Amino acid sequence: MHILKGEVDIKRVQLADLDLSRLRNWFGELKRPLAFGIGAVLLTGIITFFMPNYYKSEARILPVESKGMGGSLGNLAAAAATFGVVVPGGEGTDNNFVDIINSRWMRENLLGTEFQYKSRSWRFGKEVDTRQTLYKYIHPKNIDRGVQKISKIVHVSRDLKTKVLTITAETRYPELSQQIVIRASSLLEKFIKEKGRTRGGYKAEFARDRLAEARTDMAKAETTFRDFLENNRNYQVSQDPVVKLTGARLEAELRLRQQLVITLSVNQEQALMEEKDDIPIVSFLDPANYPIDKSKPSRLIIVVISFVFAAGGYLGWMKRNWIKARLMDDCPLPANSNPAVLEYFGEDG
Repeated sequence: MHILKGEVDIKRVQLADLDLSRLRNWFGELKRPLAFGIGAVLLTGIITFFMPNYYKSEARILPVESKGMGGSLGNLAAAAATFGVVVPGGEGTDNNFVDIINSRWMRENLLGTEFQYKSRSWRFGKEVDTRQTLYKYIHPKNIDRGVQKISKIVHVSRDLKTKVLTITAETRYPELSQQIVIRASSLLEKFIKEKGRTRGGYKAEFARDRLAEARTDMAKAETTFRDFLENNRNYQVSQDPVVKLTGARLEAELRLRQQLVITLSVNQEQALMEEKDDIPIVSFLDPANYPIDKSKPSRLIIVVISFVFAAGGYLGWMKRNWIKARLMDDCPLPANSNPAVLEYFGEDG
């Protein structure tokens, strides 16, 4: 019994020595991959250290409520969207804001805008006051390339549920990013007020043109009636029926023209009020902020990824024969294969 117990203890010691030997071999095999990974980390760290920081500023715009039945439908659509139900026709009057900000008109105006901000020649350089256009900051070959490249700086998105519009700008300088968002927001308001066409605007334009015509006709009627009165001051008591009827007709025509001018003036004022009421008001939930923390690059993530790829790639190259053998175990070679091939893939990497 004591002999069997001694043999068991000896076998345990042998197994422990074997496990320790395997562990040492395993650590020995990992030295080169780890060293290679650490070298990649150092190289990546040096490269990312000199990469410029980027800062993102953003502004959020509240949705515009539609008027009348449209407004009720828009509110119902927004409520239904929170439960994943889409209501057709539930869009507000701001559903084209994204297209306006992404338009060529907007981008060309941003490229031509001159911004003043503080910049550095390199990451740890001295801050200097810089005044230049966004076109010079991007430095494209031509205006078309500039319009394309600005899409990498200015982004706009709209939440499908809340309908909140978000405008973001990301550059190497926080002050520049903030100014770009502010400028884009002001250009959006300018476009809506100056270039936006509404139903009330068309009515006001028609009333303005029609009022001008009515005033011209009234002036002609006044001139005709005045000329008639110069020769027929007492036409109302005249014994000549032709003179009396002509005077009455001219006077009625003048009163009709005057009444028409008054009516059109009232309609024009109403149309102008409707036009102002139809223009959507841009309400900011969050104005453009001054970014303090950088948005990119994520240096730690880049370093970790470089270590994983470098160490893993080197380890995979060292164990390529072992990997091939394991793959061939899943897909065994035919029995009539070349013996040299069978011997090669039968080896342990």
